Amino acid sequence: MRICIFCGSSSGVRPEYAAAARETGDLLARRGIGMVFGGGRVGLMGLAADAALAAGGEVVGVIPRTLVEREVAHQRLTAQHVVETMHERKALMAKLTDAFVALPGGAGTYEELFEIWTWAQLGIHRKPLGVLDVSGYFAPLLAMADHAVKEGFMRPEYRAMLQVARDPAELLDRLAAYRPPEHKWAPARDVKP
Repeated sequence: MRICIFCGSSSGVRPEYAAAARETGDLLARRGIGMVFGGGRVGLMGLAADAALAAGGEVVGVIPRTLVEREVAHQRLTAQHVVETMHERKALMAKLTDAFVALPGGAGTYEELFEIWTWAQLGIHRKPLGVLDVSGYFAPLLAMADHAVKEGFMRPEYRAMLQVARDPAELLDRLAAYRPPEHKWAPARDVKP
């Protein structure tokens, strides 16, 4: 089993973010779960990867060639896939993984999370997804999702697809117990996005 981690290429201003990234990487390795991520050596993604590797875990990166050329590619991974575009990156990460977790991050993290959440709603995949709400980082995003439900733009069962926890172990347990709802447009199927 592998879990894809979406998170910042920065470490943020709170030490709790870095601690959570390290704890998540370490926990994945200790549970025998491989980590798939954006392939960088910087920020929270580098910290999570380093912790998983230090604990003997499998860590698979997927990075666009332009970022390799800027010398941000992690050099000590189990495997590193170099792709041409960000679209190819997300598609391959989705193919290589069984679940998705977002840690704190910026626009790229949000974009990855929302795209994979949308794919779940449309039945493109039936994989669990969640956020690790470190120090309430995702509270505004979760409030916006709740607002979308209230205003009739999201069905409650699709909002409930996004598992939320403040503790990495609790989040992994929720992902393991997740059962997807019926989907909006078509029967669920495992197809390449």
